[in-house]
Amino acid sequence: MPSSNICWGIEIGYGAIKAIKLQADGDDLTVLDFAVINHPKVLSTPEIDKDDAMRVTLGMLASRYDLSGATIAISIPGHQSFARFAKLPPVEPKKIPDIVKFEAVQQIPFPLEEVEWDFQTFASEDSPEVEVGIFAVTSKRINDLLTMLGDVGVTPDLATLSPIAAYNALAFDLSFTEKTPGTILLDIGSVATDLIIADAGRVWVRTFPIGGHQFTEALVNTFKLSYSKAEKLKKEAEQTKHARHVFQAMRPVFGDLVQEVQRSIGYYQSIHPEAELERLIGLGSTFKLPGLRKYLKQQLQLDVYRMEQFKRLSVDGPQAGEFQGASLNLATAYGLSAQALGKGTLQANLMPVAVVREAMWKRKVPWFAAAAGLAAAASGAMFIRPLIDNTALTGAETPPVISQVVRAAGSEAQHAEDAGVTGSGEADLRADTIVKLFDEREVYAMVLGDASVMLADANARAAQDPSLEVPQGEPAFTLVTLDAQFVSEEGAIGIAAPSTGWDDPGFRGGSERGGFGQVDRNPAPTSQPADSDPLSKIKDKRRILVRMEVETGSASNYIIDDTILVWLNGRLGEREGVPYTIFIGDKPWVKGATIGAAPGTTGAQAGARAPARQRARPRQDLGGGARAIDDPFARTGSQAGAGAGRAPDLGQLAPIEAPAEDAGRGERVTYVVSWYAVLDPMDQTQEDDS
Repeated sequence: MPSSNICWGIEIGYGAIKAIKLQADGDDLTVLDFAVINHPKVLSTPEIDKDDAMRVTLGMLASRYDLSGATIAISIPGHQSFARFAKLPPVEPKKIPDIVKFEAVQQIPFPLEEVEWDFQTFASEDSPEVEVGIFAVTSKRINDLLTMLGDVGVTPDLATLSPIAAYNALAFDLSFTEKTPGTILLDIGSVATDLIIADAGRVWVRTFPIGGHQFTEALVNTFKLSYSKAEKLKKEAEQTKHARHVFQAMRPVFGDLVQEVQRSIGYYQSIHPEAELERLIGLGSTFKLPGLRKYLKQQLQLDVYRMEQFKRLSVDGPQAGEFQGASLNLATAYGLSAQALGKGTLQANLMPVAVVREAMWKRKVPWFAAAAGLAAAASGAMFIRPLIDNTALTGAETPPVISQVVRAAGSEAQHAEDAGVTGSGEADLRADTIVKLFDEREVYAMVLGDASVMLADANARAAQDPSLEVPQGEPAFTLVTLDAQFVSEEGAIGIAAPSTGWDDPGFRGGSERGGFGQVDRNPAPTSQPADSDPLSKIKDKRRILVRMEVETGSASNYIIDDTILVWLNGRLGEREGVPYTIFIGDKPWVKGATIGAAPGTTGAQAGARAPARQRARPRQDLGGGARAIDDPFARTGSQAGAGAGRAPDLGQLAPIEAPAEDAGRGERVTYVVSWYAVLDPMDQTQEDDS
């Protein structure tokens, strides 16, 4: 049974992604939305990266349309899957699955452990014979497709072959029965054609490698055009005055197409001599080619129709006209939704069992929550009677014995206080603070979001400033590691990312003088007033210490000051919708090791080799007390490498790209940038201490 009365059917084709959102209301289906999103180039274009192009188009679909809250069904192209048909020997119905499995081993050219497969039986009241259709796709292919969909946040509930979906669409829309005249459905795609025969309650499918790509290649060879121009000419052939010449150029492909259709019909009639095929219905954009229908009718001696509109779909509003124009391309998506909503004649589903189980579990989670709520309500009801009884007792007179016991207890309490054994101890609220972290867990995702936006802004600034000397074709910064450590007024008690063991410098005196990457836990006495420390402003506030280790190919000593710190200083105040305030200490960054330099070269030595004009450049006023001097929390090259192995998978929380490979690049320098996300209100704005 379908899990929802609303479904998105998504056909992932070579020319475009076609999708339709249907709602079931009894026997009727209503179109809620639809989409036809063309790929930047047809995926059959030579030298195009098919996966990248398809991923871009899927991202556009997921971002423009609301796919949540609905069942999702996807198609697998016929030329990437298997459809085999066989007649079964007379057996008891309960033994059919075993016979089908034996037949699947014979028909599918892969071990069954390496494929996802399903079957459908066909039986007629007028014949004792039982036929079976076996449908399969390799596990690798379906898993690759699911991974690509998962990258854009789409988890399908159903997957089936495109020819099955096309048949389900027309079988539902035209109300196919065993008495329906023998019908050929011809869905001409970009690289292959699906031929489906519906006859006397049976279905038979064959896919052959002739499609729009072959027609485009014919125009390329005849008119010496580029593939893109030939594709455009093919799409506009019906409107151009050169339609006759276009038809002549594509005539050999028409002949090949007709030959394959005739071979398919001949084979089907050889195994079903009683079959009478009377009509052909065309699907797909290729059927718009001028002269194609007339040519097929002459050669096949059949009535040839083109699917112009759907009869059993209702469309309301201004989209009705646009939907009718797209009907020729939406049959497969229509059939996917119809099957998922329980309206499909064929019910083959090739989704991996593990994925189906996971999707079912996710749908049950809200029911678990509802059950928990009911249990809580029932538990609360158990206390109603005691509360009523307590109310009744409140108005009653206090018995004398209770008053005597109360007086005796008060006397004993006074004796204990006089003896000094009831003194109060200082409460340890650290555990309570940790528990409260769950109330603000979204803060960490926002911190990572700020880090992502900061790097994007820094890369954009550096690209516009030639003086920063960022190597051409490279981003100014790539992220190496990012750590976020929660600190309360009692100390570092919560870790948002894998811990490195560093202390927070805000209140541990001397840690700012502990040396490069070290902490002095026993500082020497100092006469410096406590309030002269810039971090004293946040000493008693809850905060998150964020450390970002970045890598750059720029040789400029001002690369951090003119990019990252500019962004940070521009966001020191309160921001609407952000539950924390950014605060910068007086040592916001430190320069680390130089990668690709001669052995033994330190970051300082690499910086010393910078051109003289850079070393003499005036410092930019950073504001917020930011000074480019050593940060005690920076790590050495070896420490950075160790920390990187524990870094979280930031790609799931914020769009921060992983660093590119170092091969072929020049010297690169690492920096560690530190800042705070202060969770408690700030008493005053940050001042410029520089």
